[in-house]
Amino acid sequence: MGWTVKTVEAEHRSQGGATGPNCDMNPAVGKPDLQTDRTLRCRYEMKYLISAAQTEAIEQFIRPYMGLDRYSKLQPDGYYPIVSLYLDSNDLQLFRETLTAKQNRFKLRIRGYSDDQQYPLFFEIKRRINTVIMKSRARVKHQDLATVLKGLPVHIQTDQDSLDQFQLYVGTLGARPMALIRYLRKAYEAESENRVRITFDRQLCYKVTEEPRVYLSGSSWQHNHLTMEGIILEIKFTGHFPSWLCGMVRALNLQAQGISKYATSIQQACALGFCAPRGGN
Repeated sequence: MGWTVKTVEAEHRSQGGATGPNCDMNPAVGKPDLQTDRTLRCRYEMKYLISAAQTEAIEQFIRPYMGLDRYSKLQPDGYYPIVSLYLDSNDLQLFRETLTAKQNRFKLRIRGYSDDQQYPLFFEIKRRINTVIMKSRARVKHQDLATVLKGLPVHIQTDQDSLDQFQLYVGTLGARPMALIRYLRKAYEAESENRVRITFDRQLCYKVTEEPRVYLSGSSWQHNHLTMEGIILEIKFTGHFPSWLCGMVRALNLQAQGISKYATSIQQACALGFCAPRGGN
């Protein structure tokens, strides 16, 4: 599949054993109200690196419980493109906090799904607070990207508070464009009270850049070694880890691990001499 299509997330650690969470796991925080939130903005995450054979087995297992999301349904093979421009400080503060598994941390990114300028971009703050993942998101026009990053006011119809907070974080951190990360995703979701979303990400690539642009096409993309032979599986849920999923994880002997698309891409880029922390602003 190409990157031009018609268009229409160390991380969470294992809890309760090397192969996955305790089936009775029920986090202590209150249950979020997510009935209108398709992206599970307050959730828990488990991540795994799996093989193509495991991917096929997992998909066969979950289909009775879940269906493809509305974007995967539009693609012949179920995979749709995602690209994110990650921002960081000159000394790579956010990258370093991920590497050291800082308990409370965040990422700044601008996500897109198409090179068509008529489609919006999504300015996101993804926070990790203890074991909880919280995400705020603001929908912005492509042409306003550079204006937002300059700290100038941009007025949007919804989620203005999220955009204002994004700009505040950027200004406080002195954040700038650091890298583009792109991949193909297939997503399943279940509309139960305990919202569950399962995604498969492949063909992970990155490009070091200082440009305030979000795009999927072009040259000079580097393959991230994580998905050279594997696929990233993410299980996201809002209440407790479902018992039927716990059984699957154990049966396939899946090993939960910390996986960061941004941090591993920057590590590989720096190892190849494509980037280095800069001093001062």
